[in-house]
Amino acid sequence: MSYTKQLLLGSAAMLGMGMHAQQASKPNIIFILCDDMGYGDLACYGQPYISTPNIDRMASEGMRFTQAYAGSPVSAPSRATLMTGQHTGHTHVRGNKEYWKNRPAVKYGVTQEPDRVGQEPYDPEHVILPEIMKANGYTTGMFGKWAGGYEGSVSTPKTRGIDEYYGYICQYMAHRYFPNFLNRYSPRRGDTDVVRITMDQNVQYSDGCTNPDYAKRKQYSGDMIHQEALEWIDQQSADKPFYGLFTYTLPHAELYQPNDSILQAYYGKFCNDKTFAGTDRYHATVNTHAQFAAMITRLDAYVGEILDKLKAKGLDKNTIVIFSSDNGPHEEGGGDPDFFGRDGKLQGKKRSCHEGGIRIPFIVRWPGHVPAGKVNDHIMAFYDIMPTFCDLIGQDNYTERFGNKRLANDYFDGISFAPTLLGDDAKQQEHDFLYWEFHETNQMAVRKGDWKLYVERGNCKLFNLATDVHEDHDVAAQHPDIVSELKQIIKEQHTTPDVKEFNTVTLPQ
Repeated sequence: MSYTKQLLLGSAAMLGMGMHAQQASKPNIIFILCDDMGYGDLACYGQPYISTPNIDRMASEGMRFTQAYAGSPVSAPSRATLMTGQHTGHTHVRGNKEYWKNRPAVKYGVTQEPDRVGQEPYDPEHVILPEIMKANGYTTGMFGKWAGGYEGSVSTPKTRGIDEYYGYICQYMAHRYFPNFLNRYSPRRGDTDVVRITMDQNVQYSDGCTNPDYAKRKQYSGDMIHQEALEWIDQQSADKPFYGLFTYTLPHAELYQPNDSILQAYYGKFCNDKTFAGTDRYHATVNTHAQFAAMITRLDAYVGEILDKLKAKGLDKNTIVIFSSDNGPHEEGGGDPDFFGRDGKLQGKKRSCHEGGIRIPFIVRWPGHVPAGKVNDHIMAFYDIMPTFCDLIGQDNYTERFGNKRLANDYFDGISFAPTLLGDDAKQQEHDFLYWEFHETNQMAVRKGDWKLYVERGNCKLFNLATDVHEDHDVAAQHPDIVSELKQIIKEQHTTPDVKEFNTVTLPQ
């Protein structure tokens, strides 16, 4: 039996001993995590071209962070740092390892798919965030992209503390917004494991990226996942706390969506709009600037409906709502981050350990608790979310409670930023440093105060973010002592991963 399963069984026994009244007073939490949205993609972060009134309202009614960081410059390892509370020198999942290649095919209408899809599983010997929430009496739901294990693996929503799930188990499948199937785990509907739900209307037409029949598909995953999330909120009440992780895939490529009023409002807005011819991975599309802008506005509409639903149910005042992105902006499928200035005047995009690849929007709303309209420059990263949630829900000593004593080193790298959220900056502990590594581009980075060491293929550059946030001026030669100190942090924090594909970063000499 895995360590995390033992934890959940033990917690279930505790809940059966009269803890429900105490549970009801805990705050609900909904974490909305979008996909490939850059730091500057929202109006409240300075975006001049795209309308985001609901997310802007979240910022005006809550706290907007200016120095929040993803855990990695790409999806799966970034989400792993959020789930595990570990940085990418310690996490098991450090890249986008796929499990669908060279698998047998399954027929879906006029198309076919591999019989197994997904990514590297989360380590079952280390607790993840939904398991902690469930152990504290929370109902848990996840809607969107999983990316924490392939179908049938040791790490699926069913096995990792999720009560209800709907979306894409495999992040590669999530590149299509009109898919052949989505995954579901819903015991209330009779599911005993994660299943595939065929999109019966979609599979009547080709899924070829340059085939015009693709346009005849009508089952749009973005709306379907969102409707499932809203239905799940509808089932919640004030009697038991709930944790929802809504991992919407917008605005990730493909740049293709329903031709409705949201998209049509952007037609003609961009005089130099572009056409994307399509590849074997992303569908052909026209008006790519309009498509991208509409995807963010559509996501904004989802956020507005979530906030409205919570208010209608009388749950908004006791529900913490967080909005963020998993990494920096993409330039795939016709995406053009330079046109939108999407990196917020930061250098680098998705897959880069420069600021533009890892600094992300981060907004928290909790009426009556988180100060309204506050802009905060506290430096934090995704692996701080686990200890923060533990503080907010009253879970003391979480590393003692959930650390696996069978492991020589069961790392927890986060620091709670609950004091910052609650307006008590004097009690806020600061990080000595933040750490990133990403083997697919052979990059590493460390931030300590305003100093940022950027390492590519073992070669080091040093930047002072206080005066050079765009990372234009390498000052390594002027500060060899700082370079030496940050290189030593890398050597101390990097551990050898047990998945060989994740072990290709070149350490600085």
